[in-house]
Amino acid sequence: MSGTSGTSTTQSEPWTILRLLQWTTEHLKKSGSPSPRLDAEVLLAEARGCQRIDLYAAFNEEPPESVKAIFRDSIKRRAAGEPVAYIVGKKEFFSLPFHVTSACLIPRGETEHVVIECLDRLKKYQRVEGAVAEPSVVRVVDVCTGSGCIAITIAKESRKFGANIAVTAIDLSPDALAIAAENVRRLEVSEIVSLAEGDLLASLPDQSVDFIVSNPPYVSEAELLQLERGVRDYEPKMALVSGPTGLEIVERLIPQSADKLLPGGWLIFELSPMIAVRSLELLQKDTRWKYSGLVNDLAGKKRVAIAQRAS
Repeated sequence: MSGTSGTSTTQSEPWTILRLLQWTTEHLKKSGSPSPRLDAEVLLAEARGCQRIDLYAAFNEEPPESVKAIFRDSIKRRAAGEPVAYIVGKKEFFSLPFHVTSACLIPRGETEHVVIECLDRLKKYQRVEGAVAEPSVVRVVDVCTGSGCIAITIAKESRKFGANIAVTAIDLSPDALAIAAENVRRLEVSEIVSLAEGDLLASLPDQSVDFIVSNPPYVSEAELLQLERGVRDYEPKMALVSGPTGLEIVERLIPQSADKLLPGGWLIFELSPMIAVRSLELLQKDTRWKYSGLVNDLAGKKRVAIAQRAS
């Protein structure tokens, strides 16, 4: 590409959409990207201000220099390891577009399982057609909210079946909360989702909520060194790393949740397969839980822990 070394194609050939994608795919592959073609398409579509699918109808077009300049800068950042989501400033989660920056974790498909498990249980609170009385408000807390993807998705999806809910999204990071606040506004759930700064659940009254959901830090310090550089070098360490074992935050979250949940309430949180068994043991040792279990992700790995507060 013009201004970048490493291509053997003569500069007299036009830099069409197709040529840009082909060259960039090879360049990113050499740089270690696990999805070089997808990265190239997403970044070029962003530079052009179009959808990825639109690139396929424009393979023979040569973008203007202004577009190529934006694309070159994006490719340099991606080749250095920066995640695509941070470069374009957004990431899709549950088919919703979330704004993201390096102040928060990038939403991932595995976390959607937390939302699914919560929604499955929320459906019993849906409004009944013809009912005279409005159903009681179901109180949901999303702790370690980051971008707000869990809280906001639960708020929007619960509208579809008429659950009357109020969601509080908590995070220790003011910068992450600022991103969550923008997503709450953009995705139009301000009347359902409120934000609070705090250390886990310390600010909540005891026995005050019906659901606690979370994607807490669960990576050990040793595991961090093994992660791909885009995660290790760019995503916020405080949102990833729990401590030496990876269990430190979970060990605090479980007893705090038992304190804060109403009888029959649910705790649903994401974890890694490495700490799944130990997390389940912690739940089973606490007699305040009448049920606890683990849920697999689509890859068959233990990904979500679920527990119901005893009456």
